[in-house]
Amino acid sequence: MNLDFDQIIPSLPFILNGILVTLRFTLLSALFGFTLGTLLSLLKISNVKPLRWFAEFYTSIFRGTPLILQLALVYFATPQLIGYRISPIEAGVFTFSLNSAAYSSETIRAGIMAVDKGQREASMSLGVAYRPMMLDIILPQAFKNILPALVNETIALLKDSALVSTIGVLDLMRRAQVVAGQTFLYFEPLLVVGVVYYVMVMGLTHAAQVLERRMRRSD
Repeated sequence: MNLDFDQIIPSLPFILNGILVTLRFTLLSALFGFTLGTLLSLLKISNVKPLRWFAEFYTSIFRGTPLILQLALVYFATPQLIGYRISPIEAGVFTFSLNSAAYSSETIRAGIMAVDKGQREASMSLGVAYRPMMLDIILPQAFKNILPALVNETIALLKDSALVSTIGVLDLMRRAQVVAGQTFLYFEPLLVVGVVYYVMVMGLTHAAQVLERRMRRSD
């Protein structure tokens, strides 16, 4: 096996600087995606049919088309449609947030439905309004139940974030491609970022397991 990591070592700081870009992109997308996903999940369990239909249609669009197509549409169509030159990182966060919301809304909806129906009935009989009932009673229990699924969604976001390299974001993947073009060595930089992605995913998984154990301890 003919590997030459010596030529890659000077470029390691450049590649590793992509960790911050990837993490920032993933955390922003997860935050906006889960917030919008929560709102969509509430629409899906609403008694108002048009709101339920809108939430179902929204989810079907983002689940029924490839993520890379959604990213390309947002990045290339936005300047043409509304005249705003969206930056690659804005396009990435916007697209991934919308996509994540579609998937996480189903998870959150399932978590809400898994909460004992009697708690909702008891809250209503005690005169608790809908908003405080959802915010203080139902959603905290739902999020506790679906924490592993939300972590899986965040891990998927972290790995899928490599797609933003296709629109020029200098994330880990893009930086590996730049180094490959400069050194004409393609396997070595890709292997380095593969290891970095693996370490980040394992770190996130471990942190989630610790958080889950602490939450179970409080039961």
